[in-house]
Amino acid sequence: MIKNICCIGAGYVGGPTMAVIAQKCPHIKVTVVDLNEKRIAAWNDKDVNNIPIYEPGLSDVVAEARGRNLFFSTEVDKAIDEADMIFISVNTPTKTYGVGKGMAADLKYIELCARQIARVAKNDKIVVEKSTLPVRTAQAIKDILDHTGNGVNFQILSNPEFLAEGTAIEDLFAPDRVLIGGDTTTEGQKAIQALVDIYANWVPKDKILTTNVWSSELSKLTANAFLAQRVSSINAMSELCEKTGADVNEVARAIGMDSRIGPKFLKASVGFGGSCFQKDILNLVYIAKTYGLNEVADYWEQVIIMNDHQKRRFAKNIISTLYNTVSGKKIAFLGWAFKKDTNDTRESAAIYVADDLLSEQANIAVFDPKVEEKQVYFDLDYLETRKSEANKSGLVVVDNPYEACKNAHAIAVLTEWDEFATYDWQKIYDGMLKPAFVFDGRNLLNKAALEKIGFVYQAIGS
Repeated sequence: MIKNICCIGAGYVGGPTMAVIAQKCPHIKVTVVDLNEKRIAAWNDKDVNNIPIYEPGLSDVVAEARGRNLFFSTEVDKAIDEADMIFISVNTPTKTYGVGKGMAADLKYIELCARQIARVAKNDKIVVEKSTLPVRTAQAIKDILDHTGNGVNFQILSNPEFLAEGTAIEDLFAPDRVLIGGDTTTEGQKAIQALVDIYANWVPKDKILTTNVWSSELSKLTANAFLAQRVSSINAMSELCEKTGADVNEVARAIGMDSRIGPKFLKASVGFGGSCFQKDILNLVYIAKTYGLNEVADYWEQVIIMNDHQKRRFAKNIISTLYNTVSGKKIAFLGWAFKKDTNDTRESAAIYVADDLLSEQANIAVFDPKVEEKQVYFDLDYLETRKSEANKSGLVVVDNPYEACKNAHAIAVLTEWDEFATYDWQKIYDGMLKPAFVFDGRNLLNKAALEKIGFVYQAIGS
């Protein structure tokens, strides 16, 4: 019977997942630990609206469980020592150095976690991989844990998350499936059952799948690869639609009604972002290459190539439409987050579109309802295209959408925030330079209504 859970990593996965487990299992003490003191302080903020992750419904869950059986702490060793089950939920970014640079997952944080658990643990533990990891990582974790000399028995489980940011709490409350992979040994099966019993407090048994560890690890990468492939597929068709007079929304609706295809993830856009899709596919490509499966690697790499092309194409289209120069022209960006209902900006299309336009000496004004100014500059500086001062002089972040659009030559819609569709577009038009252009990278706005006002309106795929 699990009484104490520790989760290492208080980010987008660890925070919400543990909050929901604590809410649904009041009999289990759940401690989320992180070395980032600022982040833990934010999770412990008296006002739950100030927690570090914006996710609809999350603050209510935290408010209910925090202080009862949900705790946030920087005392990592203490939490590991007390726990029966330890979730590893740390970052696994793409490597930026050495062998596999730009493709392989950087597992240094995972290994550091494993070594810390090995050093601290005095009794048997179940260790759960929650981070997205390359297939066969469990073996590395097991090797480190088993050779520590403490005489402690560890069971390693893979329990990948399938959360979509913006709907993470709904996804946790009513998941399509919960996947748990473990050893086929008796001890392994016992460990699997311990985790099944936790989820069974609120998830129907038929939604909890158990597999071997390798199938579980690979299922996560495969799921993200398939979803990203759908986005790149419809985006590839969007370019063809623009050339032939077809409308990508009509095409998507027509094929989505085929029950074998289905309607989800067929929304053409300026390209996918987020922390998972690109990272996981690059990881898949790298794994395939290490096994000499070059055709498999090339197939999946094309999904990324298409996505990069879609972002660059959007920027190029803005430049060519604005008479082949954006130098000194003001472009308003509505949205910086990679999708609506989150403040996560990782791999957001907006970053790359802004980068291309800044290289053409455009002046950009950014408004996003949830992303802070410092994050926008951090994202641009991270690319290292130009000096930080140049990014600051070419781009401003404003806290009012009408201010962002005032005296602009064009507006680019980069995130599908619902509120953008409700703005007073007549007021926006009146304040802009003419002709007033709108480049809708999310097919969010009403084309007929905007054209009636006087906008020159362009959407993806039509």
